[in-house]
Amino acid sequence: MELLATLGRTLGFSLAAGVNLYATVAILGLASHYHWADLPAQFQVFDNPYIIAAALVMYAIEFVADKIPWFDSVWDAVHTFIRPLGGALIAVAAVGDASPAIRTLAALLGGTVAASSHLTKAGTRAVANTSPEPFSNWVLSLGEDGLVVGLGLLTLGHPLIALVVALVLLVLIVLFARLLLRGARRLFGRRAADAQPTG
Repeated sequence: MELLATLGRTLGFSLAAGVNLYATVAILGLASHYHWADLPAQFQVFDNPYIIAAALVMYAIEFVADKIPWFDSVWDAVHTFIRPLGGALIAVAAVGDASPAIRTLAALLGGTVAASSHLTKAGTRAVANTSPEPFSNWVLSLGEDGLVVGLGLLTLGHPLIALVVALVLLVLIVLFARLLLRGARRLFGRRAADAQPTG
């Protein structure tokens, strides 16, 4: 059962980190500092005032940056390596004092899961930015914030439920990625056709 709980924490926090790394680290730091949940001892690495403060400041910056059309895509591009790396580090922390092989597998799993949620977020934002109005960006950003906080808190208190939720979300990400690819092909195919000289 503890193995499943560890897997739930690994997937839950890594998935959240791929959408918003700073909010996830802030949740882990605050939860460890204020004992919001009975976390394994290895999560105390996040209980550092400098880490918590830096995560909160960066989350505040990202909260604003995420609401600005096109700038949000630039922000996502900058974080293409940061979020998966953060997800990998969180996954390594989740397994605690394990063998090097287990830590390596955890890092690969956490990094891959974080990369999948990051790419889904970035792709969705790129499509939303083709719309002239900014409201879709605001709605998506607030929804992502809610998802990260909700998944983070769920993973803190109920890692087994978080495991199920994370697996369902990963399946949805795979299905959604196919729709995004089709939409992008249609969009860029139409633009290429429009750019062709007539006559």
